[in-house]
Amino acid sequence: MSDLMKVSSNPHIRSKATTGSIMGAVVLSLLPATFFGVYNFGLHALLLILVTVASAVLTEYIYELLMKKRVTVYDLSATVTGLLLALNLPPGAPLWIGVVGSVFAILVVKMLFGGLGQNFMNPALGARCFLLISFTSIMTNFDCDAYTGATPLTALKAGETVNVMDMIVGHTGGTIGETSMVALVMGACLLILLDIIDLRIPGSYIVSFVIFLVLFGGRGFDSAYLSAQLAGGGLMLGAFFMATDYVTRPITKKGQYVFGIFLGIMTGIFRLFAPGAEGVSYAIILGNLLVPLIEKVTLPKAFGKGGEKA
Repeated sequence: MSDLMKVSSNPHIRSKATTGSIMGAVVLSLLPATFFGVYNFGLHALLLILVTVASAVLTEYIYELLMKKRVTVYDLSATVTGLLLALNLPPGAPLWIGVVGSVFAILVVKMLFGGLGQNFMNPALGARCFLLISFTSIMTNFDCDAYTGATPLTALKAGETVNVMDMIVGHTGGTIGETSMVALVMGACLLILLDIIDLRIPGSYIVSFVIFLVLFGGRGFDSAYLSAQLAGGGLMLGAFFMATDYVTRPITKKGQYVFGIFLGIMTGIFRLFAPGAEGVSYAIILGNLLVPLIEKVTLPKAFGKGGEKA
């Protein structure tokens, strides 16, 4: 009888998945976009990726040593942050931009708020927005040896025609990891097959974004225009790899749908009515800040509460 009275602390159901295995899967899923970015933009893009990832890992390692905390760089979370930040940088950006961004992402957004699981926004996106505000001319200059001139989204907003197929394949200018819709969808399919993410957030994000464009874009259901909007910018990178971040997304299923719809609407507002042509990063960060409220509203009621009184 005494054995039946033993109670362990929660959680009582544990998954075999570890932080390291999940982060490893994310790194693996980002490799198609990473390899295509290097192929598309050349050696400097590769150096920028390596420097940014190394800076993120080193920042976390040094901080934990100085603070006498358990070293956690082996869980690959800092690697994922550095890689996501690198894929959001212009291919011609100087290497020090990757260093500054990585230090901000790891030190300010992640570690000073308690480390993995405590950050209030996606560290990579927080760093990207910090860099956009602080070094606007560098972060909005997408000229490189392979491509010059305006990005497809900028051209689209100016009323110019764009080659949608080039945007889907990735033969366009932009940040290192956002250009190839094909490569990003390949990586997203891997995450879905490995059961790392599901389609609640990305699906509601993309569908609500398309509906918003149909209603307010002024072109109705123009398939070429909608395809260009979906393939351009960081929409696919943001929807599948950053909006789905376990720490900064809602934990409730209803909340995830609300979160995705909010992101779709905000991205549409930024793209159609803001001065710039992109808005994924700011939309996701605003969504991250609203996650506590979304969870509060969509949290299921405890069993036995909320019923009608006799």
